[in-house]
Amino acid sequence: MSSKSDFERLIRGTALRVTAPRVAVLEVVHDNPHSDTDTILGLVRESLGTVSHQAVYDVLRALTEAGLIRRIQPMGSVARYETRVGDNHHHVVCRGCGAIADVDCAVGDAPCLTASNDNGFALDEAEVIYWGRCPDCSTTPTRSQP
Repeated sequence: MSSKSDFERLIRGTALRVTAPRVAVLEVVHDNPHSDTDTILGLVRESLGTVSHQAVYDVLRALTEAGLIRRIQPMGSVARYETRVGDNHHHVVCRGCGAIADVDCAVGDAPCLTASNDNGFALDEAEVIYWGRCPDCSTTPTRSQP
């Protein structure tokens, strides 16, 4: 999916109205997975011209609530957005540079992991973040602490 009409069709499939900011944000998030709000705002402005921070925040919230995008926020990071939704995939985050990549489910259907005690909850999703160092950072020597 990469055409404007594809993104418009996705939005029409929800209860949302098709607007230029919604289409632009959905396209930017699709083309730049794991982007933060400031990156998305900059790219949407390149596409549409003037658009406010608040408009982009509102669109991100609406698209997330409609299930068209997913918001993730690894510990110590700002919120990031992606269009890969509905498959309960996970992420790997580099401790060095903060790069984020998708990781398919480890085992079985959602939820991927079975809780040792569900405390009476009806579980339908597991969120897992793997932490480590990306290939570039793992070959870069780390500075020793004094």
